[in-house]
Amino acid sequence: MTNEELVSPQAEVLLKALPDWPNRPKLPELKEDLTAASSIHNAQKTKIATWLDNLNVEGSAKVNTPKGSSSVVPKLIRKQAEWRYGALSEPFLSTSDLFNVKPVTWEDREAAMQNQLLLNYQFNHAINKQKFIDEYVRTAVDEGTVILRTGWDYHEEVTREAVPVVEFTPDEMFRDVLDQITLAKEENPGSFFELDDELREAHDMYMSTGTPYRPDIVRYEEQETVKVLKNKPTVQICDHRNVLIDPTCLGDIDRANFVIYSFESSLAELQKDGRYVNLEYLNVDNNSILGAPDFSSPTGAANFQFNDKPRKKIAVYEYWGFWDKEGDGVLKPIVVTWVGDTIIRMEDNPYPDGKLPFVVVQYLPVRKEIYGEPDGSLLEDNQKINGALVRGMIDIMGKSANAQTGVRKDFLDATNFHRFERGLDYRFNPNVDPSQAVYMHKFAEIPQSALTLQQLMNMEAESLTGVKAYSQGIASGSLGDVAAGIRGALDAASKRELGILRRLSHGLVQVARKFIAMNADFLGEEEVVRVTNEEFVRIKRDDLAGEFDLELGISTAEEDNNKAQELAFMMQTLGNSMGQELTQMIMGDIARLRKMPDLAHKIETYKPEPDPVQQMMQQLEMKKMELEVAELQAKINKLQTAAQLDMAKVQDLGATVDQKSLDFVEQETGVKQERDLQKQGEQARAQAQTKVIDHQLKMEQLQAKGAIDYMNNKAKENRQSKS
Repeated sequence: MTNEELVSPQAEVLLKALPDWPNRPKLPELKEDLTAASSIHNAQKTKIATWLDNLNVEGSAKVNTPKGSSSVVPKLIRKQAEWRYGALSEPFLSTSDLFNVKPVTWEDREAAMQNQLLLNYQFNHAINKQKFIDEYVRTAVDEGTVILRTGWDYHEEVTREAVPVVEFTPDEMFRDVLDQITLAKEENPGSFFELDDELREAHDMYMSTGTPYRPDIVRYEEQETVKVLKNKPTVQICDHRNVLIDPTCLGDIDRANFVIYSFESSLAELQKDGRYVNLEYLNVDNNSILGAPDFSSPTGAANFQFNDKPRKKIAVYEYWGFWDKEGDGVLKPIVVTWVGDTIIRMEDNPYPDGKLPFVVVQYLPVRKEIYGEPDGSLLEDNQKINGALVRGMIDIMGKSANAQTGVRKDFLDATNFHRFERGLDYRFNPNVDPSQAVYMHKFAEIPQSALTLQQLMNMEAESLTGVKAYSQGIASGSLGDVAAGIRGALDAASKRELGILRRLSHGLVQVARKFIAMNADFLGEEEVVRVTNEEFVRIKRDDLAGEFDLELGISTAEEDNNKAQELAFMMQTLGNSMGQELTQMIMGDIARLRKMPDLAHKIETYKPEPDPVQQMMQQLEMKKMELEVAELQAKINKLQTAAQLDMAKVQDLGATVDQKSLDFVEQETGVKQERDLQKQGEQARAQAQTKVIDHQLKMEQLQAKGAIDYMNNKAKENRQSKS
């Protein structure tokens, strides 16, 4: 909205209290959607009002008959509905585990078990399960459509308390205490959150750093603390008259572009909520629930109103839908709330799945329609025909002078007539037969055709709805009084009822998916552990929309019993061939199906204490096996050595054989003789050469000796000449 569109300073203040979106929706645009959907919505309101009138025999279902005639309308539709209520609500109320969460993959098993515990806890304690299921089933049976609105209830309180100031000092002596806390947390995670805050903080520091710290309270300081009073999901059954759904969704609420939900509130309740703005500009007197044309007040409160401004009931409209708030052509989920001509809330859809917080459940689905039909839409003509028959039979009997007695005038005189009236013996005139003189009036016989037609109408009604009557009802006569005919008749009724139950179950499954998405975003780890007593298992962030690898189904006592019997039969079949771990897994599942979570936890975490004698026997057995293995290894080594020696001998023997074969061949061919001759020739030549060399050496030695002698003689002569 631009500045030119601001018509007053008050309007400018109102706009500043809202988010600054480039393409912020204007209130007239939202009211256009309300006006456009009103015609189709009003037509559906008229249909449901007619069905409810026929159910309760009021309004248009009443008949106008002449004075003195019967105006009874048999409650055929109500009778069929009463038989439906218990049959449809019992599967939901007969077990404390309403939801059974199954993992598709093994990695989702822990998350599935924790979400199952959390969902069942919330449906058993966070909401009034008995009241909710009864209203859920009765609304579906009576109106044909149930509109569920999910939400989150969060309330906190700010108080001032004396908070301890803690100092953490490294202390090895405190390690044992922290180790004991760790063991206790593994055994019972919920007990960890029962410890004092300083001990939990010291344990967290120990687990992150590995260093034990001793918490010491130094002093106490008064501080403001926030206490969460409520933090839980909610689900309520809406009045169909106050919910307008996008008529272009073709029967699929997920394809709807908007849902407008109106409810009654007061100025005090809106201020207490804390999410609303611009409340000081509301005109409470002009927007009361008595003057709102599109709002229908609950029965009994339509004509009551408070006079003071804080408590006076006003009509509030919530627009949940998708809007191009950025102006880029992309629709984003938003919520806008207004009273009269004042917007008091405008923000993004706060729920993590980004979808409309509504679930629509159809009793009997209608193709391409968001609304379903009840059994009353099928039984309207039968009830009218049956009513006409019953009124006719009542008139036949009611207008007859039943039990009245007529006496002929000449039958008794005055004295005997008085005796006749008092029940005494009397005397009658002899000329009149008493059997003809006294006439006792009786009810007129009802024509057999009326009873036959009434029976046909009842059978037709039962065949239309599949409800089996207590007295006669659906029988196998038309199919033959045989086992196959009886089974076919019962299957027809049970399958019809099972189809309705599946649709009701699917509606609760959709609610549970929204709960899981909100739990992952709005619940804290401590709250999850306190409820489930298991370690917090975080769901993947891309699974918040509820489209994750978890299957949800309604759990019944019969189904759980069948599963437990199948697992027990499996254990009996496998017998002692199963390992300890597999046995514990199956026994834990059986205990959980038998509604014994404590026993299941003990079985799954059970670790038998080892027997000392058995341990000693096992150690001795291990040593014996090790010695036997060593002995076998030594024998193998000895055999390998002997084999290697034998191989060497074989190789030597082969070489000897080859040498002898070669000598034989050389002997036969003369090679050996030739080689001997060559050898002898070589030896002779070597000897001759040796002699020549020896001779040469001797000659050289003689020559050298002669030279030495000559030199000695010469030297001697020189010495003599000098002397």
